[in-house]
Amino acid sequence: MLTTWKMVGVGGLCLLVLSKPVSSKVRDPGPRSGASAGGPIPGLTPDQLNLFNEGARRFAEIDSVADGLGPRMNLNSCSGCHAFPAIGGSSPKVNQQYQFATGPNHGNNGVPPFMTASGPTREVRFKKTDKGAPDGGVHDIFTIAGMNGVPSSCKITQPDFSDKKNIIFRIPTPVFGGGLVEQIRDSDILANLQRQNPAKNQMQIKGKPNVVLSGNTRTEQKKVLGDTNNNGNDGTIARFGWKAQNKSLLIFAGEAYNVEMGISNELFETEREESCILATPVVTPNDGTNRPDASKPLAILSDIEVFSAFMRFLAPPEASATEPGGGLSINKGRALFSQVGCNLCHTPSLTTDPHSRIAALAGKPVNLFSDLAIHRMGDNLEDGISQGQAEGDEFRTAPLWGLGQRLFFLHDGRTTDLAEAIKEHKGSKSEANDVIRQYEHLRDEDKQHLLNFLRSL
Repeated sequence: MLTTWKMVGVGGLCLLVLSKPVSSKVRDPGPRSGASAGGPIPGLTPDQLNLFNEGARRFAEIDSVADGLGPRMNLNSCSGCHAFPAIGGSSPKVNQQYQFATGPNHGNNGVPPFMTASGPTREVRFKKTDKGAPDGGVHDIFTIAGMNGVPSSCKITQPDFSDKKNIIFRIPTPVFGGGLVEQIRDSDILANLQRQNPAKNQMQIKGKPNVVLSGNTRTEQKKVLGDTNNNGNDGTIARFGWKAQNKSLLIFAGEAYNVEMGISNELFETEREESCILATPVVTPNDGTNRPDASKPLAILSDIEVFSAFMRFLAPPEASATEPGGGLSINKGRALFSQVGCNLCHTPSLTTDPHSRIAALAGKPVNLFSDLAIHRMGDNLEDGISQGQAEGDEFRTAPLWGLGQRLFFLHDGRTTDLAEAIKEHKGSKSEANDVIRQYEHLRDEDKQHLLNFLRSL
């Protein structure tokens, strides 16, 4: 609201009086048009470019029951969820899960109550089991029962989604620039967390990496995590997923192939459910290394290897210098982004390992606007799910590159309004509270500059 004054003549005198407030609404400019992502990173060798193209092809393939789809799944294609603004992105405008559930080969599947034709595509997790114990696992929306090639003896049914208080949602994370993120050294992530400590302490911002510990005693990690000795894997920093729960793109691909599409593979060998027996059994694991074919050398690679290569070579989104609002507004918004403290978690840039075996990824700037750490986001965003060291209200700082063309925001896609997404960061015990308070004290025109900057990314 803007307060205005006006001159009023009374008995020959000019009086300055307060007029009725004038409304001034800060508006999310909305997604930018045009393509800014989806291509390969520059500098790839011809062989690497061929591998990228093969990955893009398989990423877009629609799998069938004969390929190992199911018996429970969320969709039948990687690109069905990672679709907008280009292959590798997040939820598209047209919800492919809805299209599947209403399509000609939907089997016995119906449309769950939370799903709409215009998105977002979602993964569903249950907070508790039917016996009240902690759950946290993915409960796939669809089954193959009733689909072509599935015998009537397969009686599995969709989960019961009626208890709204027990379900939480996750939307797909974009995988643009995945190889750059993968090649950031742990030591650089840890060093970045120690930077600007006075400002972070004043704003009550902490943050920590999601590390699966195995008695790791590296000095840098002990500074952040303390002298812990928990059973785990190799003690390095995970960085992919909403809670930074996955270490590498290969693990990310293998888990998603099994959990989201029900396709077992060399990292996740067994079916998630084995009660649905097909008339013509599918080999397990469904995906794996193939026999050499001299005429098609890339055919030897498993799907998850090719998926991970595709994500590794996928270029990050390109920011706009002029849209929306013009360059002057974007530059003002960039300065305000740091002024209110957004940069204390959303680190504008990190750098990849200069010794990366892939020359196109070596020593490159990674303008992801994330510290890749997990932070407490309070009760407003808390989802009750723990993954690794990330507890129910802890989430990885979401990378902001590509934000300018994203349709749905936050881990559950609860809003399409960027201004609303910013406000949702505020909650009891959220590390973002002081930052949001500073944002709220900005003038409306400055808030608009900040939104324009974010939509330029």
